[in-house]
Amino acid sequence: MAEVKEAGAAQLHQEDVDVKRAGGRDAEQAAEPARDSDASKAPSTTSERHVSIQTRLEGLEMLVDLNGAGRKSCPLCPEEKFKACYSHKLRRHLQNLHWKVYVEFEGQKMCICHLPCRDVKPGLRGDQPPGRHVAHYHCVVCSVTIARKTDMMSHLKRHVNKGETEASYSASADGPFEEPAPSGHAYEIMKELGTNVQLLPNHSTPQKSDTYFNRKMKSNRQLVFCSLAVLAEERSPLECLDAFGATGIMGLQWAKHLRTSVRVTITDISDTCVKMIRENCELNSIRVEGSSRGPSGDGEGVPTAAVEVAKMDANVIMHLRPFDYIHLDPFGTAVNYLDAAFRNVRNLGIISVTSTDTGSLYAKSPNVTLRHYGCHIVRTEYYKELAARMLVATVARAAARCNKGIEVLLAVALEHFVLVVVRVLRGPTQADDSVKKLRKLVHCQWCEERVFLKLGNMVDETLPCDCHGTLPGKTAVHLGPLWAGALFNTGFLRRMLSAAVQHSMDDIQPLVKTLICESECTTLKTSAHGSSAVSGQGRCDRGPCAAVCPETASHTSVSSAVECGVVIRTLQSGDDAGPADPCGKRKTGEESGNVMKKLKSDVSLEHPPFYYSIHRHSIRGMNMPKLNRFLQYLTEAGFRVARTHFDPTGIRTDATLVQFKSVLTKYSVPTAAGAQTSVDTENAA
Repeated sequence: MAEVKEAGAAQLHQEDVDVKRAGGRDAEQAAEPARDSDASKAPSTTSERHVSIQTRLEGLEMLVDLNGAGRKSCPLCPEEKFKACYSHKLRRHLQNLHWKVYVEFEGQKMCICHLPCRDVKPGLRGDQPPGRHVAHYHCVVCSVTIARKTDMMSHLKRHVNKGETEASYSASADGPFEEPAPSGHAYEIMKELGTNVQLLPNHSTPQKSDTYFNRKMKSNRQLVFCSLAVLAEERSPLECLDAFGATGIMGLQWAKHLRTSVRVTITDISDTCVKMIRENCELNSIRVEGSSRGPSGDGEGVPTAAVEVAKMDANVIMHLRPFDYIHLDPFGTAVNYLDAAFRNVRNLGIISVTSTDTGSLYAKSPNVTLRHYGCHIVRTEYYKELAARMLVATVARAAARCNKGIEVLLAVALEHFVLVVVRVLRGPTQADDSVKKLRKLVHCQWCEERVFLKLGNMVDETLPCDCHGTLPGKTAVHLGPLWAGALFNTGFLRRMLSAAVQHSMDDIQPLVKTLICESECTTLKTSAHGSSAVSGQGRCDRGPCAAVCPETASHTSVSSAVECGVVIRTLQSGDDAGPADPCGKRKTGEESGNVMKKLKSDVSLEHPPFYYSIHRHSIRGMNMPKLNRFLQYLTEAGFRVARTHFDPTGIRTDATLVQFKSVLTKYSVPTAAGAQTSVDTENAA
């Protein structure tokens, strides 16, 4: 009986061995037609693709004949890891272990592989466990093996950043490597202001892409374009620099629309960016100087636009060459490039600075603010204007180190960036005048009243509020130093609006009109109409500051518009348009001195610093008046008022906080709950 049992066990063992051998042969025979079918659908090099890369689960199951009888071995696991089993168990194994954790790229699924394709790294002693292997993925692009799924996803993103796809690598086996065509699937074509640019799929992630592009910065690019268009009307041709090209869209817009009025230079330190800028130039039929590629004219004798593209650090090119217009827009803070920008900028030139480090500008990281800008700030209700004045103060100090002063033409602070546009005034006298406008700000931490500190005054004696006498402890702090001068130039803003209308920039026209209203904060109550009216008039959409702004005329007489008691002057004559000569000639020393005398005479017309939020200072139990009506009440009380772009509920006025609250209290009415509470209190008394 025992002999019969031993003979039966030996026979079963021999059958299992035969089944395993047959299963291995079946796997090899099934893998061959699967590879042949994949090779027929892909280029010639895809025949070398690893068996763990499939497009469907059925393709993975076809590696083994699951319909056959007997035990089958897993095609992606060694024998010592997964023993041969029957079809239903092997199918669950392929689905739950290999297919469930795949990494997808362009329709190809890279399943996890346990075969001995890569061995485990030796230990500290140099020994390696025999027969032990690491689970890994096979890259569909370059066939490298990577152990972790997250690492494989990062590896594939690097291929996408470089424009390397499966198709480009497939062609590399049969011939030399060729970059993908600009119209290939790796690029996205985006059009803005009549300019086409190529974008990589992850263009909105600056940490993972050299050619960073932010769609939300469209208003910033249009404001910078309008400021350059105004300077091009004063003198031409202009030497313009886009110091951080990325995709080159800003410099291409300058060259395409302003043409011979500007000579544009686009620089970037990245080879990928420089290559894409050149391709974008060809896409927009813009000639690259020093290159044989690109058209030389439009066929009718009109020269096409031309730009210069250079691979160079921004600080280096600004030290080497002089420019009339410089735009700085790095990713983050721009303080590292201000000294070089003021080194060679020409007299009466313009420098525009865009900072996107809102964490430090908006007082979210005070230590970074102190390190980059040398200012101490806290979070306040007027934090956006605080950020703009802090950035202007940093620009003024950089200009003073080069014996240059500044005139602020524009300062805008929105949700994701702060833009400052300044005109450069050469000379130590102008530098001294600019530095004198840097002052400390005294801020009350209780009521948020604020005032610029004057020399020789104590903190508690400076603030108009009485919080220091009625509340315990220290109530005021010093902020800054900040820019205490004006943030806007009205004449320059009017000409920017004309440029925006001329180039059909409808998106920023309401913003520019609001800036004009904000810069012309006036107390006039009567309308003084001039002898001629403005040919094209635009009305501000953000409140009663009905600014009548120019759209077609460039030289008109003074007129005014009145709404709710607020008077805003219209476009002035060419003499009031700004400190630059409208004839396009460069200023001489005597003319520049006359400009400075005019600026000194206009100091009394500067808009009031800072603003108050009507919601921040609302009174509990009282219904506030409408914002437009409240502006009228402040004007009737004799204060200068205007809306502000920094805060939709903010009011720029020269009234103190106590006066602001008194007018607000006077014209607020009790709510139903508040009135009932007051009646109950009187009855109880």
